[in-house]
Amino acid sequence: MSFFSKILLQPDVEEYLGNVFRNKELISALGTLEAERKYESLLNCLSHPPAFTTVRVNTHLASVKQVKILLFEEIHKQFKGLSVPVLQHPELQDILLIPVIGPRKDLQKQSSEVIVGAQCGNSVLRGAHVFVPGIISASKFMKAGDVVSVYSDIEGKCKRGAKEFLGTKVFIGNGISELSRSEIFSSTDSLKGIGVRMTDPVYLSPSLDNVLSSYLFLQNLPSAVVSHVLNPQPGERILDMCAAPGGKTTHLATLMHDQGEVIAMDKIANKVKKIKQNASLLQLNCIKAFCCDGTKALATGKREDGQEGPPFSAESFDRILLDVPCSGMGQRPNMAYSWTLKEVTSYQPLQRKLFSMAVKLLKPGGILVYSTCTITLSENEEQVAWALETFPCLQLQSQEPRIGGEGMMGAGLSLDQLKLLQRFDPSSVTSRGMDINSLQDSREEDLILLANKDCIGFFIAKFIKLNSK
Repeated sequence: MSFFSKILLQPDVEEYLGNVFRNKELISALGTLEAERKYESLLNCLSHPPAFTTVRVNTHLASVKQVKILLFEEIHKQFKGLSVPVLQHPELQDILLIPVIGPRKDLQKQSSEVIVGAQCGNSVLRGAHVFVPGIISASKFMKAGDVVSVYSDIEGKCKRGAKEFLGTKVFIGNGISELSRSEIFSSTDSLKGIGVRMTDPVYLSPSLDNVLSSYLFLQNLPSAVVSHVLNPQPGERILDMCAAPGGKTTHLATLMHDQGEVIAMDKIANKVKKIKQNASLLQLNCIKAFCCDGTKALATGKREDGQEGPPFSAESFDRILLDVPCSGMGQRPNMAYSWTLKEVTSYQPLQRKLFSMAVKLLKPGGILVYSTCTITLSENEEQVAWALETFPCLQLQSQEPRIGGEGMMGAGLSLDQLKLLQRFDPSSVTSRGMDINSLQDSREEDLILLANKDCIGFFIAKFIKLNSK
């Protein structure tokens, strides 16, 4: 049984998603009851956080063994002596996994309440404290130092500054207020610091903000798998087409031992700035970040002598990562998805424009990896079917490491083609929740298996370009 209610969707989005997961191919293969069970399981798991916090070690600056020791000491301190292990992933050697304790059902709710926005609430469920901009409402007489219960306004109906909120709210834990109500809502300055320091969240995850910041990068497990699948080699020229905030960019550079060239692009200037900041923080020098719309990255004429940035010449990259903008329906936790059906279905044309550009920029013999953090067929398997039909020069490749499951039926791909894809489907996890006793009784290999399954929804396809045609 789920601790939270299943994800709240707009009615037309729920109908659309239901049709996706009840498509004829799936029903024929699984049967109606099993397809329905998997769909309901998916909706329930999306409102809960993954079972593990995943961090990537910057092996450019430190060994995994060194960072594992430092991280264990930090978690031991944060968790007040609780013995929570730090596990190294056996197939992703630069990845460390920290089990999430929860849901904790014995927390006592306080009379003093703080209401936060849904996005802030989602962050709290993954280990964050409550920062002032996320606070929407606080009890009338709340003072600094008060123990307060924090609730997430999942429907976005609480009015800023309200002294009481009787609408739909979800309890996400207790904490200590760093500021009074009047300081939060009466200040003429834009406050940015911590508003509530979480002491007893419903899900106990480490707070890693500014912790070992040059050595660690907080990253979802499938997002780390992508860079390994692309498998960049030292000395190669790599393009990360939609790169912000730079997690995968910096991972690619690290895997190349900072030797070669990683070109990172994003069309929003502030996001490009963030990529550069992350590259600098992790002391990676082979990354060059540019503000550019990926659909306009191909040079139509001759490039200027010495030109580093876009637009680029055709067939000038050894490998390309295309982690496209998407509907983001695989992100967890997400108790309420507010997007309309028009917004959800708007990404396929953009993804195809970006994909077409990537094929033109890729050298013959080069590797293209396409990925999303969503669960729809139209942005995943349907895009693969379209790509194979549109570009005869492309061929699907097997993926290493293989952590996720095979692709989903419904897009007309063969069983052999589906086996070459990786779809991370958290609905395959049958039980939810972990307490300290069950954690201590678990074998490490079982915990790793759980981490591989109980993650965000994600999709990866890998192609090789056979020739120029």
